[in-house]
Amino acid sequence: MDDSFKDDVAAVGRIAAVPKILDVVCQSTGMGFAAVARVTESRWITCQSCDHIGFGLKPGDELTIGTTLCAKVREIREPVVINHVDASETYRGHPSPATYGYQSYISVPIFRATGELFGTLCAIDKRPARLESPETIGMFKLFAELIASHLDADDRLAVAEAELIDERQIAELREQFIAVLGHDLRNPVASIDSGMKLLLRQPLNERSRQIVTLVQGSVLRMGGLIDNVLDFARGRLGDGLTLEWGEENSLDAALMQVVEEMRIGHPDRPIDVAMSIDRPVRCDRARLGQMLSNLLGNALTHGAADRPIEVRATTETGRFVLSVANGGLPIGEETMKHLFQPFFRGEVRASQQGLGLGLFITDQIAKAHGGAMSIISNETGTRITFEMPLDSAMLAQQS
Repeated sequence: MDDSFKDDVAAVGRIAAVPKILDVVCQSTGMGFAAVARVTESRWITCQSCDHIGFGLKPGDELTIGTTLCAKVREIREPVVINHVDASETYRGHPSPATYGYQSYISVPIFRATGELFGTLCAIDKRPARLESPETIGMFKLFAELIASHLDADDRLAVAEAELIDERQIAELREQFIAVLGHDLRNPVASIDSGMKLLLRQPLNERSRQIVTLVQGSVLRMGGLIDNVLDFARGRLGDGLTLEWGEENSLDAALMQVVEEMRIGHPDRPIDVAMSIDRPVRCDRARLGQMLSNLLGNALTHGAADRPIEVRATTETGRFVLSVANGGLPIGEETMKHLFQPFFRGEVRASQQGLGLGLFITDQIAKAHGGAMSIISNETGTRITFEMPLDSAMLAQQS
């Protein structure tokens, strides 16, 4: 395999969502093998695979293009879908099913933003399957669009980094890039969310329903990350963080909605809630919801998995106070100094990936409300608190 194809395989390997996508494909269709393949006029190369039937293909492995139906997909630039090879007048005599021993097959093209066909998202099984439905084909197309979007974003980042000369140019282009990336990711994320909701309307076994719920949780987190990215870009490149003020009489309900959404995405993590909001709060309800989402996301990522997360929200002595606490090791003194700075993530495990914007955006929301963030971290756990004098909200709005 030459270097250009190695780069393609590596690019797909960097997309964290691909293994989940392939698992969802197998679980929702009942098929035993699914893959993302790089397909050219003369080559078929495995980029990522999910193999429950011992088909044997791993990233970098290659099939002879002429023996695959992906060559047909490349030719017609449309999906090829077969419920049952033996019952298909078009494909029962085709050599590919006989060569690889499958009876059901689906392959959907992955198109780059330029219109170039990168390859296919495909699946096979030795048994017949019900694939020729708008829901299944639509799900495959949505996943193919998401993969293409990630590949295009990866390319743009690589080109941008290659063209940058000094640190100032790097910082400026990074801010412009994340603004574009955040905007461009909204459509495929919304498509995945729609696809998951569509799947939940179908009869699914318990394992499939768990996977769909897991993907929905990932979609929720991606949505929060996109919001943070766009807010950061607006703050650096535009007019700063904007608020939509309102006299909120049901702020507790809005905050509880955020908690419930996080519980759906993390069903194994207990979140204890205590709210006592006994008067209207002048604020931007959506922004405070975003703040709570960021604080909960931080606690879920860094807190001890065997300790509950605590959410507190009160109006007391002329103040509105919102806090999130988690168990775990105390935050280091040096890390505390930079905790609310952009792109700062401290010392985290490889599984705790993120841009380091959540707490920065949270701090910006606090300042826009005329309030402030504070943090206490010791051997008993970590608590991050937002505090806003209720009369300062009016002053912040007027300023």
